[in-house]
Amino acid sequence: MSKLELKSRMKNLLMFLPNMVALTARLMVDSRVPRTERALFAAALIYAIIPFDFIPDMIPFVGQIDDLFLISLTLLRLIDRTDDLVVREHWRGGGDIVALAESAATVAPLLIPRRISRVLISKVRPTAEGTGLLVNASKFEPLMVEIEEKGSAAQPDRLKDLAEAGKRSRARRKKA
Repeated sequence: MSKLELKSRMKNLLMFLPNMVALTARLMVDSRVPRTERALFAAALIYAIIPFDFIPDMIPFVGQIDDLFLISLTLLRLIDRTDDLVVREHWRGGGDIVALAESAATVAPLLIPRRISRVLISKVRPTAEGTGLLVNASKFEPLMVEIEEKGSAAQPDRLKDLAEAGKRSRARRKKA
């Protein structure tokens, strides 16, 4: 995917940022969402609202990418730990929120500095109770060692798919 195509795709994804911010606010008050996840949503919401963060929001386009990336990571973490129906229930925007979050988490690290994406990923690092593993989307390398849980093999591992996509992308970049 060329840089121009990436930017075009990200522009489309950024249209969902206001709905994703509202979604995080709704999830913060849902009792089915664990406390840890609610705290992460609160932090992501504050990060998205405050204009001065890693990439200031006054910079058009690029300033909103890190906000979308952090919110997408927190949503993927919640989906990984609970049922995705909790997130889908609160979603008021168009399209599938799970697919949108996965797309944003895949495309955003390709458009922001690697160091920033690493810092944002480290803020939502999974805990021991998770079923999967968050992936360092800037390099698509695992942050932690994955421990397979009993009976969880049937659940699709969305983050593993992101890692595979990253490996293919990195191999293409090395060839070019």
